[in-house]
Amino acid sequence: MFIRSSNEHSKARYAGRVSSPPTRPALRERYDRRRDEVVLGAARVFAQRGYRRTTVPELADELGLAAGSLYHYFGGKEALLIEICDQLMHPLLQGARELVVRDGDPGEQLRAVVRLWVGHVIERQDHMLVFQQERHAIGQGAEWQSVRDSRKQFERLVEALLLRLHDAGRLRLEDRRLALSALLGMVNHTAQWHRPRGRLRAQQIADGYVDLVLARPA
Repeated sequence: MFIRSSNEHSKARYAGRVSSPPTRPALRERYDRRRDEVVLGAARVFAQRGYRRTTVPELADELGLAAGSLYHYFGGKEALLIEICDQLMHPLLQGARELVVRDGDPGEQLRAVVRLWVGHVIERQDHMLVFQQERHAIGQGAEWQSVRDSRKQFERLVEALLLRLHDAGRLRLEDRRLALSALLGMVNHTAQWHRPRGRLRAQQIADGYVDLVLARPA
C-alpha cells in the first residue's frame, strides 16, 4: 500500500486553494505587500537551506506562518520559486531597456547597464543565489517560459551592445560571445561573495567588470 509523506498530504490538502487577490484597493495593497514579504522570506530560506531541501511545512515555520498559509498566495513551492526568479529577471530587463538608446554611446550604455545589473544582484542577492541553484530547472516546462524569455532578452540586449563595441574595435576580447559569457559569469557570481560591509561598492564592482572587457583607448 502506498503511503503519502506528510509533505505530500499537505500538498494534496491545499492544492488549488490559492486565494484570488482582493478587489478592494486597501485590501489588495495589503495582500500584495504580504505576498512580497513571503517571496522575500522564501528567497532567504532557500538561499540558506536549499530549495530542494526545504519542505513547505519547514518554509512556513521559518516564515512564521500557519501550515497551509503559503497556499493562500501560491499554489505550491515551485510557483513560489518561479516568482522569485521573475522578481529577479523582469525588473532587470525593464531597467536595462530604459538605459539603452539606439544612438547612444555603446560603451557608456554598457557601463550603465552593468551598474544596474550589479546593483540588482546585490539588492536581490538571495534571489540570485536561488536562481543559480535551480537554473537547470528554467530550461524545462511551460511554466518557466516567462523567466526564460526575460533572461534571453536581457542577454541579447547586452550582446547587442558588445557587438557595437566589437565593430568599433573597442572590445578587449575578439569574440563578443566570450565577452558576454565573461560578464554573465562575473556579475552573477557577485552574489556568491559580496558582503554589505565589504570594501567595494556596487558601482566600483560594476566599473571593474566593464574595464575588463573594454579595450583601453589607444
